[in-house]
Amino acid sequence: MPSNTTAPPAKKKGRRARLIVLVLVLALVAGIGYGGYWGVSTVRASFPQTTGTIRLDALSGQVDVKRDAYGVPQIYADTEADLFRAQGYVQAQDRFYEMDVRRHMTSGRLSEMFGDSQVDTDAFLRTLGWHRVAQQEYDKVLTPETKKNLQAYAEGVNAYLKDRDPSDVSVEYAALAFSHEYTIEPWTPVDSVAWLKAMAWDLRGNMQDEIDRSLMTSRLSPEQIKQLYPQYPYELHQPIVDKGAVDEDKGEFDPGAEANGTGDGTTDGSGTDGDGTSGSGTSGDGTGGGSGTSPNGSAGDALQGMRSQLGDLSESLDAIPALLGPNGNGIGSNSWVVSGRYTTSGKPLLANDPHLAPQMPSLWYQMGLHCRSVSATCRYDVAGYTFSGLPGVIIGHNDSIAWGFTNLGADVTDLYLEKVSGEGYLVDGRTKPFTTRQETIKIAGGGTRLITIRSTGHGPVVSDRSGELEKVGQTAPVGNAAPDRGSGYAVSLQWTALQPGTSMDAVFELNRAKDFQQFRTAAKKFEVPSQNLIYADTSGKIGYQAPGRIPERAKGDGTLPAPGWDSAYKWKGYIPYEELPYEEDPDRGYIVTANQAVVDGSYPNLLTRDWGYGSRSQRINDLIESKIKDGGKISPDDMRTMQIDNRSEIATLLNPLLLKIDISDPYVREAQKLLEGWDYTQEPDSAAAAYFNAVWRNVLKLAFGDKLPKELRAEGDCINVRPADSTGPVDEQNKLVRECGQRDAESAQPDGGDRWYEVVRPLLKDADNAWWKTEANRTDQATENRDQLLARAMEDARWELTAKLGKDVSTWSWGRLHQLTLENQTLGTAGPGFVRSMLNRGPWNLGGGEAAVNATGWNAAGGYEVVWVPSMRMVVNVGDWDRSRWINLTGASGHAYHSNYSDQTDKWARGELLDWPYGKAAVDAATQDTLVLKP
Repeated sequence: MPSNTTAPPAKKKGRRARLIVLVLVLALVAGIGYGGYWGVSTVRASFPQTTGTIRLDALSGQVDVKRDAYGVPQIYADTEADLFRAQGYVQAQDRFYEMDVRRHMTSGRLSEMFGDSQVDTDAFLRTLGWHRVAQQEYDKVLTPETKKNLQAYAEGVNAYLKDRDPSDVSVEYAALAFSHEYTIEPWTPVDSVAWLKAMAWDLRGNMQDEIDRSLMTSRLSPEQIKQLYPQYPYELHQPIVDKGAVDEDKGEFDPGAEANGTGDGTTDGSGTDGDGTSGSGTSGDGTGGGSGTSPNGSAGDALQGMRSQLGDLSESLDAIPALLGPNGNGIGSNSWVVSGRYTTSGKPLLANDPHLAPQMPSLWYQMGLHCRSVSATCRYDVAGYTFSGLPGVIIGHNDSIAWGFTNLGADVTDLYLEKVSGEGYLVDGRTKPFTTRQETIKIAGGGTRLITIRSTGHGPVVSDRSGELEKVGQTAPVGNAAPDRGSGYAVSLQWTALQPGTSMDAVFELNRAKDFQQFRTAAKKFEVPSQNLIYADTSGKIGYQAPGRIPERAKGDGTLPAPGWDSAYKWKGYIPYEELPYEEDPDRGYIVTANQAVVDGSYPNLLTRDWGYGSRSQRINDLIESKIKDGGKISPDDMRTMQIDNRSEIATLLNPLLLKIDISDPYVREAQKLLEGWDYTQEPDSAAAAYFNAVWRNVLKLAFGDKLPKELRAEGDCINVRPADSTGPVDEQNKLVRECGQRDAESAQPDGGDRWYEVVRPLLKDADNAWWKTEANRTDQATENRDQLLARAMEDARWELTAKLGKDVSTWSWGRLHQLTLENQTLGTAGPGFVRSMLNRGPWNLGGGEAAVNATGWNAAGGYEVVWVPSMRMVVNVGDWDRSRWINLTGASGHAYHSNYSDQTDKWARGELLDWPYGKAAVDAATQDTLVLKP
């Protein structure tokens, strides 16, 4: 339910600083300098026309745009070109400012809109070169048909922009005009293609884990780091595909085959290659990594140098707008499909809810694209969710098939340590020259910045732009055979998305697919980001495909930075698509994908060693099994109810132990009683959920967080610790030092995701494990075992919630802690309060939580605020399409104060879904506004 009792969570320092120019500008707009007031009339000036007739020169025939009460458009045209022209026009009507910000981000041109505070972010984005690669895709890779669709879409966008003043396009431009003169540029097809690179970046896999493992070496041993990245619990959480193997003779995956022994796909989290050596250039003597030593330098100096580079890299990653969500183990999505033999309709049911960053407006845009008469020359009759700025539909259904996405989590990025020598870098004892290019960053209000971008054979040198990556180069573990680190190695990035690909082709082919074979053919082209694709069709078939461009490594496993000076660690190619796992009508009658392991350890190809750990997926499996046992059937409303399941798995493990702790303090005992009889569900009004999650947060901090290096801990988390690499007792010569965390709260560790469930699971049975030991401080005694640490966590949680929620535990509720605020991602994160209140909405008190099916995520290291959400939800009733249901996080409109700005959010928060009309009769019945576009 909405609440206005708590201020929105504080944003990270970098975001606060980015729009400092606009803060001053908006103060003027507010009337401080002009004596006026920027009112609702200014905002409403950009509202789009949704009825009547508009003439567009680019069209070849009439197009009808029908909107329902929620402003969701259904477009009807006679040609494919007119369909995509109208899509571009309509999306620009509703969301052009969002589109414009996105293209400035993907091209590294944010400084042109927001000033010099964005120069460093732009420099990092230019180094990655998203827009440059998108241009190469458009010029050399994409099919002529895809290019025509992109061109038609751009024509529609530009038809809307033609002769419009920026302030008539969106209110945010009125604010920019007070700072500097800003001209909206025409939209290009490459602007659309580049957005797929941003999508791939936020779903890039284990790069942050790779950085974190390296940073941990300053305070933890290799064995301790291994304990913090445990094996995937196959015995508890089943993978997506429970049978099948690669037929070596045919070179393809056989979904009906039995597993054929141990392969390279095991997930041990150890960061080893299987021969006892680290994947970062150890000498093969079985010692692994973690020492950070080099033959010609001080171990302490080397470690300190690498930590500096890696820590700075994390800061650079935080600075890039995380448009899809903070990258971490808790991020993910749910999708599942149930065969008609287990449904009330007798046809498949398909559910999907991607977990992404909350923002205003929502990342997703709902719409339908309909050829009035489907034929060989006009082939689209599709509806679902897409991104503003991108033609076609990303997730949804046509008249024959439905499909959904979750992130596969494949390891498609590798960091390489590069030994720089003069004007080049070392490979196999020889110096190779860098590939360099220069780019100019233009800055709003005047001024430019010239940057030089260096690349090795692996990819761009990202440590040139990133302090955290620079620390990686200074601290990543290497073996005795490594060249002298000196002041630190450079760090380059190899990433599959930096090669031109065909994902844009795949979008259109998915939209047109009519059966499972065509679906798999389209999926083959969806190279980045690598996704789990689920499927259902009107014939009753259900299926799954794991697509993507996933590297084959000659040596190493991608868990730690690799030695760039050794060519044995280069990528030798990509896993053939034919060998990637898929399923077709499995015997169990349903398929669940929720970022768990795709296959078991017998699979011969290494997809990743850093899967999500399967808490959500197993809960969904269990819910389905509980419904279909003894002949039960699943209804569409059952699917919806599963999507909002709030059960906490870690509570099932930890809560029984908490109830056994002997608590003498009556105030703490009062809180402990809340846990008695609790059913482990995290409803918004649950006091037990509030207290348990506070205890869990404090358990993590005491057992693990206070032992992690500052580069992983949250900003503002200051503790007294031994200096890194110190030994011996604390005394006058070896004093404790005050050390404060450096990472943004949304990505700090321990984040409390289901990786930490598996870290804690075995420790709960080992009461005297060293992780339970803590040192005394001014207010608390040391803890020596599990029960002492749990008692202290319960006490700390009691007083933390007393400060946040009050002394009376009967007034506590999880929703008061666990709040969602929807913020405009530019002006809504800085500036005067009245501007934020104009553009932002909330907060809402939510249920659900970290690693629950209803994944309203929060980061235990940073606080309880919601940092990722089910960004949309859909339940597709295959074959009876008009009985499908859907919901968006916000609304169709990106215009503040428009009736469709946030009109879906209250229903979303309550777990409700809206009718999803698809057929012509259902669309007509739901239509509120009709706009006719004519040539």
